[in-house]
Amino acid sequence: MTPLPTDPIELAQVEALVFRYPVDTPVRTSFGIMRDRPAVFVRVTDKDGAIGWGEIWCNFPACGAEHRAALLDTVMAPLLAGRRFDGPAGAYELLTRETAVLAIQSGEPGPMAQTIAGIDLALWDLCARRAGQPLWRYLGGTQSRIPVYASGINPDRPEDTALARRADGYRAFKLKIGFGDERDLANVASLRKALGEDVPLMVDANQGWTLEQATTMAQRLAPFHLGWLEEPLRADRPWSEWQALRKSCAIPLAGGENVLGADAFDAAFDAGALSVLQPDAAKWGGISGTWPVIQRALANGLRFCPHYLGAGVGLLASGHLLAAAGGGGMLEVDSNPNPLRTLLSPAIGRVVDGHVELGNAPGIGALSGMSRVAEYLQ
Repeated sequence: MTPLPTDPIELAQVEALVFRYPVDTPVRTSFGIMRDRPAVFVRVTDKDGAIGWGEIWCNFPACGAEHRAALLDTVMAPLLAGRRFDGPAGAYELLTRETAVLAIQSGEPGPMAQTIAGIDLALWDLCARRAGQPLWRYLGGTQSRIPVYASGINPDRPEDTALARRADGYRAFKLKIGFGDERDLANVASLRKALGEDVPLMVDANQGWTLEQATTMAQRLAPFHLGWLEEPLRADRPWSEWQALRKSCAIPLAGGENVLGADAFDAAFDAGALSVLQPDAAKWGGISGTWPVIQRALANGLRFCPHYLGAGVGLLASGHLLAAAGGGGMLEVDSNPNPLRTLLSPAIGRVVDGHVELGNAPGIGALSGMSRVAEYLQ
């Protein structure tokens, strides 16, 4: 396994900043609707004044952004105060260890893990900035150009969204399904007709089906030659169900955004049901936790395609993580309007023939758009 670099850190401040962008068109999934776009950015400052940025996953529930910011302020920041670490991984290990019982007691292992993940992303950005290197290179990568795909395509006239994104330079697309079998099939057929038979097209059921439903739908979706079928089952269903689905399904299965913890990822690998692994570095693990998982996935012949559907800071971090890891995966880029994404990640907005260029600026980039999103600060 390629080791992560070490770079001593002594923090002076850890802050959470909550943003909300009001949307005209809600973002729909099979389990819920996002009526605005929240974001929690993490800003860390070391004793010498160097700064790093991260992002905490907070899409659901609607009040989640403020809650995770409070977890950072009241639980995580005090644990980091006055401590010196050999690198981000040391801080990640301490936070995970010191909050393990609290996460159980409070019934909040997810929000705790998400908050730690955002801090970890910020620490890696800080270290790369201090080193004067882009994060992808600091992590050992050799290639700054990565493939992307247009995600978050809603079920209402999806062909319009896909064609607009194709005009923007995208060459691969992912449709949200789980809104009723006939509607889903009609939408997939519409996209295939609009995009052509050879264009990479994936679907995401967002945990919307039982094993019986998933088995039936997988057979009906097979003629469309999909790149993958994402989260057809609930993430807490036993791996035996995923294995049974894989045996009857001609479409590669994808998942991982809702797998929490190294042991849970070990179980996923042992089950052998997934072909595409999609950890979300802003939801669990940051870079310190997901790096070993990604390395094992690539060693086992799986495709690493980081999950991401948030704002620009986490998107940039996910892109740099993909560039560093390699392996031929694609970065997920939300198709829905969100200035918290586009103004903070302009490099990822410049898509040329299905690829983006991350560049050579230190860390995840300059984030010069932060002043332009100040109106959405809560």
